[in-house]
Amino acid sequence: MPNEDRTATQWIAAFASALGTEPPDQTTIDMLLNLAGTAAHASERTAAPIACWLIGRAGLSPADAQRLADTI
Repeated sequence: MPNEDRTATQWIAAFASALGTEPPDQTTIDMLLNLAGTAAHASERTAAPIACWLIGRAGLSPADAQRLADTI
């Protein structure tokens, strides 16, 4: 499928497969988008993807990360 024809869900599924893992469910996606929004609105937009990367590095769940982000 050409890249421009992929939905975000399809791209995420393909990327997860390439990484050898399962894609996140819709609840997890929603939590990650909320976390990204918190990071972006609390500073600059570039904080959003970095915050999501950091929770992966730290091994936190999106819900735990959101609670922490809300305190910053």
